[in-house]
Parts: sequence; C-alpha cells; structure tokens
Amino acid sequence: MSDLVNYFSDSDPSNVSTSVKLMLMLTVLSLAPSILILMTSFTRIVIVLSFVRTALATQQMPPNQVIVGLALFLTFFIMAPTFQEVNKEALQPLFDEKITLDEAYEKASGPFKDFMSQHTRQKDLDLFLKYSGAERPETIQDISLTTLVPAFALSEIKTAFQIGFMIFIPFLVIDMIVASVLMSMGMMMLPPVMISLPFKILLFVLVDGWYLVMKSLLQSF
Repeated sequence: MSDLVNYFSDSDPSNVSTSVKLMLMLTVLSLAPSILILMTSFTRIVIVLSFVRTALATQQMPPNQVIVGLALFLTFFIMAPTFQEVNKEALQPLFDEKITLDEAYEKASGPFKDFMSQHTRQKDLDLFLKYSGAERPETIQDISLTTLVPAFALSEIKTAFQIGFMIFIPFLVIDMIVASVLMSMGMMMLPPVMISLPFKILLFVLVDGWYLVMKSLLQSF
C-alpha cells in the first residue's frame, strides 16, 4: 500500500490524471448495462418487442439476440440528442480538464433527468418521493437520480404493458375465431394455435406490422 502511495506521490500529475480517467472509464463501463436499461428508452422497446413475439406465438422467432440488438440500436437512435448533449457539456470538458469530476456528473445527469422526467408519471414520482422522505423539489434538476430512475423505470414498464395489450387484441380475436371454428367442426383435439399461427403471421405481414410497431415506439418518445 505504501508503495502505491509513493508511486502516485512521485508520479507526474498528467499520469495521475490519466489513471483517474482510466478508472472512471472502467467504472462507467461496468455500470453501462444498468444505465442503459433503466435510464433510457431500452426498457419500453425490448418489452414491446417481446410482447409482439409472444402475441404471434412464434416461440423463438425472432431470436432474443435480434430483439435485444434491435432494441439497442433503436435506443441509440432515440437517445442520440441526449447522448450528444452529455458528451458536449460533460465528457469533453472533463477530458479537457476544464471541469472537475463532480461538475461533470452534475452536467451529465441534467440531460438524462430532462429525458426521464418527460416520460415519468407524476403518481410514480410521488410514490418514491414520499418513501424517500425528501422534500418536494422545485425543479426536475433538484430530484436525485436514486428517486427519479426507479420512478421512470416503473412508468416505462406500465407504458410498455399498455402498448403490449393493444398489440395482443387482434391476435386474440384470431385465436378465438379459430378455436370457435374448430370446436364447431368437432376438432377439439386439434390445437387452435397450430391453425391460427399462419393466419396471424399473414395478418401481421399484410398490415406491415413491424413498421407499425417501430413507428408507434418512435412516436411514443
């Protein structure tokens, strides 16, 4: 431990700065999955895409890798303005040593708070404010991330389930019609899902379902 202290005390300040930057980068990379899932549009997108696959009853088509990859790139597309603002206001000044690490954190959290506040329900935010015992903030920037992030995640999950419900309705109607026809024909041993699956895929293709889903997701932000 003493050798480590002596190393930093004898090192050039630029080397220490580089070490701090490296530690900061490693920390951000280790937290990146949680930040991506809970502070961006990724949660809503991946849940809705999973609902589409479940409604179609196509088992593993599209595969999980495709759904996650598509959700990831849609997230980058939607969050591009926020990422650009964070890079301009926080990361670049920090790397140029114009601001401190604490100032960079404050500047970086601002754009994320603005984005999350636009898609967070007041009811969900009040829930976490109440149980945290914090005073009611005057502005969005006064809300801590530990309060805003779970409220935003809860709102995103609720919104995703509402969109998923609307996606399920037409496919549920097809399943009911096919089940009724099979029962009237006395084919009660034949699984309705096996017969309804081609019709659901055909309907989804004819209405250009993936385009409509992507359009709805983009417009929801």
